Amino acid sequence: MIEFIGFIAAACTTISLLPQVIHAFRSKSTKDISLPMYLTLTFGVAMWFVYGLLIHSTPVILANAVTFVFASAILILKIKHG
Repeated sequence: MIEFIGFIAAACTTISLLPQVIHAFRSKSTKDISLPMYLTLTFGVAMWFVYGLLIHSTPVILANAVTFVFASAILILKIKHG
């Protein structure tokens, strides 16, 4: 049951970035996105991923691997398109 709750939480927080990724890719506009916020978020997610590896937690590992990809995509678009 604990792992199930972890997977539900992971899915919700990871999916929350998907609309922003889609919008940024379609519009090529990231002017309203904070660069310091996405730098911090991407680094924090990378640290959560490492933490998940260290404690062998599948929900933490999977969620943060996918979230890292989403956050990195937005960060790259922000740097590229300003």
